[in-house]
Amino acid sequence: MELETKDAADGREIKHAFGDFLRAFEAFKEANDARLADIEKRGGDVVLEEKVDRINAALSEQKSLIDELTLSAARPALGETKQQPDRLTRERKALFDRYMRKGDGGSFEMKAMSVGSNGDGGYVVPLEIAQTIDRVLAKASPIRALTTVQQIGGNTYRKPVTTVAAASGWVGETDTRSQTNTPTIAALDFPAMELYAMPAATQTLLDDAQVDIEQWLANEVQIVFAEQEGAAFITGDGSAKPTGFLHYTAVADASWSWGNLGYIASGAAGAFATDDPADALINLAYAPKQGYRANGTWVMNRKTEAAIRKFKDGDDNYIWQPGTAIGQPASLLGYPVAEAEDMPDIAANTFSIAFGDFARGYLIVDRVGINVLRDPFSAKPYVLFYTTKRVGGGVQNFEAIKLMKFASA
Repeated sequence: MELETKDAADGREIKHAFGDFLRAFEAFKEANDARLADIEKRGGDVVLEEKVDRINAALSEQKSLIDELTLSAARPALGETKQQPDRLTRERKALFDRYMRKGDGGSFEMKAMSVGSNGDGGYVVPLEIAQTIDRVLAKASPIRALTTVQQIGGNTYRKPVTTVAAASGWVGETDTRSQTNTPTIAALDFPAMELYAMPAATQTLLDDAQVDIEQWLANEVQIVFAEQEGAAFITGDGSAKPTGFLHYTAVADASWSWGNLGYIASGAAGAFATDDPADALINLAYAPKQGYRANGTWVMNRKTEAAIRKFKDGDDNYIWQPGTAIGQPASLLGYPVAEAEDMPDIAANTFSIAFGDFARGYLIVDRVGINVLRDPFSAKPYVLFYTTKRVGGGVQNFEAIKLMKFASA
């Protein structure tokens, strides 16, 4: 008898969930078409409105299920390497395991101080665990997956940027060449802030030789880190955390200047315009320059996405479409949609939708290494593991990202 692997079971479950999602979207379109037709004839039907809202909510829940299943299936197993680790790597991992279980790190500190110890206390997590955590962060945090990530070895990353390009002009073969304006260069600083988690375990659990300490630690901290940094990249105020792109000053796109983010108004206070609501989305999609628009992505939460799901273009086509295959994002006006639950709900004067090239617009800096400090004293009988990661972020190109403000102007 052939045994089914976990990967095969996960794949089949994701496939079934995706099929249910596509069928639900067809039912949604049918119900919404009936709702729109009834509005034209009789001004609307409460029963139809409720039916559409129920199916729309079910679509959002089904999409959430698919995301969770895909993330779980994509989570890499620890220790899977293409080649056998060298002697120092094996020794480091064995000593790290001893430190986690018993707090015995003396020999580790003596033999591998240059790569294993941390001057502030505790030890640097082995590379395999750190890479596993980072990969899950990229899948769980939609902003990290979209942006540029820069590894740094210090506390701050300084990036020079050109705010005003060098001037140029046309001249004839023998014409006088007048001096042109020089470019204006500014420096943007991206400090790495401390992100921490403190999972706890009993000493009995740690004494169990069958417990995979590396996997346990990675599972305990990876989602916590992803949730915390994902929120900071959007709404962080820059105080002991990254500066989120919504924290920068936003101005009407017609009055845009460097250092601010431009916005397009939705056409109504706390809502889309009643007539042709999709027009505001089209305006936002064309607000960035073509070079940024080519790699554009929508960022919004599920409630906002559910509201947009009802919109049609002038040819009676739905402007929101589900992904055509498992793992592919939904699209809006032909551009992918990234669901970020930390984006605000639609309300008066909120910036609930962002669009642009986030790889060029937003920079994340990661200080190399994840550290663990073992604390068996503060919460007996539990052993606490103070786990820290240094990360920062901020806008690096203010032209590349545009926002939608839910206001009349």
